Amino acid sequence: MKYLIAGLGNIGIEYAHTRHNIGFDIADALAKEAGASFEPARLADHASFKFKGRTLHLIKPTTYMNLSGKAVRYWLQYLKIPLSGLIVAVDDIALPFGKIRIRLKGQDAGHNGLKDIGLVLESTQYARLRFGIGSDFHQGMQADYVLSTWTPEEARELPKFIENAANAIKSFCTIGPERTMNLYN
Repeated sequence: MKYLIAGLGNIGIEYAHTRHNIGFDIADALAKEAGASFEPARLADHASFKFKGRTLHLIKPTTYMNLSGKAVRYWLQYLKIPLSGLIVAVDDIALPFGKIRIRLKGQDAGHNGLKDIGLVLESTQYARLRFGIGSDFHQGMQADYVLSTWTPEEARELPKFIENAANAIKSFCTIGPERTMNLYN
């Protein structure tokens, strides 16, 4: 079985390790643990590795967050992976910091990366792992908040939450979505 794990974020040093780039950080953690490394490829940086008889393909789209759909569609088609083998890792302001929620389908909830993926794939029938970044911002300051770096307290806690998210993705690919959602949601 093959899976495509799309960690969403924005390219560029100014976006590195911001709240909005948690998808990239989760993909990086998966690759690092497996000893895989990302290589520049069409529309995304790509890495792959074997895990318990499955092949996990990781992408970090280089199309910027709001145009993630083009990269996801290309890699699904190129690797011949069905929608059921896709999981997208994104930030979520509606969840408390560090909490994850996995869903097999759903709306974009205002997330522009998910919105673009839904439009390009013409479907919302794909799995997503939402990573809580909290919502500690004043009205009208959401864009500044999601593009900001973590507080020192959050930065200390972040590695264990990223590890939990990476473990949830590996679980999704091995024991299946339902059991994974029961364990991690």
